[in-house]
Amino acid sequence: MIEEDEDSATIDTRIPDPSAYAAVSSGTGPDAVPPSRSTASTRSDTKTQQDAAILQASLDVSLQSKNQPLALLLKSAINGINELLKPQFGDNAIQAAASQDNTPAGTAGRIVSLSTGFYDAFKQQHPGADANEVLTKFMATIRSGFEQGAAEAQAILKGMGVLNGDIASNIDKTLALVKQGYADFETAQRSSLSGTTGATPATSTTAPSS
Repeated sequence: MIEEDEDSATIDTRIPDPSAYAAVSSGTGPDAVPPSRSTASTRSDTKTQQDAAILQASLDVSLQSKNQPLALLLKSAINGINELLKPQFGDNAIQAAASQDNTPAGTAGRIVSLSTGFYDAFKQQHPGADANEVLTKFMATIRSGFEQGAAEAQAILKGMGVLNGDIASNIDKTLALVKQGYADFETAQRSSLSGTTGATPATSTTAPSS
């Protein structure tokens, strides 16, 4: 469930699985539960579907402003990156700061700055490792997490039938700006490593597009 709170300094980045949203929007529910399913599992499924229903209702209102889908993209992207950082840094390693600038440039800038800002902490988790290889691994991690989160946000918007026109255009612009931001960050880091160590930069590893 996505929670918006204008007085909060952070945004909850957790969102329900898009498949749960699809189940709610298509009118299917938890009624047809196989006998083998446990009561705890049934409760969990019901809670997920309730969360998805609340998400749909809140987005129906939020989408009155064409920039609100970019807020969803920000939350979903950070959530995806958090999932891949979780094994080393625990839950919600990166928190998405609240902001009024939900333009493509503003959203992309926050995604890039929040995720690349974790680079120093990531390096500390790999003491003694080749610096270029650590950078390659870090970039692959945040790119993969970003693409996963972006795909989830697009799936939700597509399921609602609103991934078109200005919304689709703004999403595409944001994705392009994030990819460029990651490329610029990696180039700068490679240059810094070459200047300080004289090492040959490792080949960049870009996660495959969703």
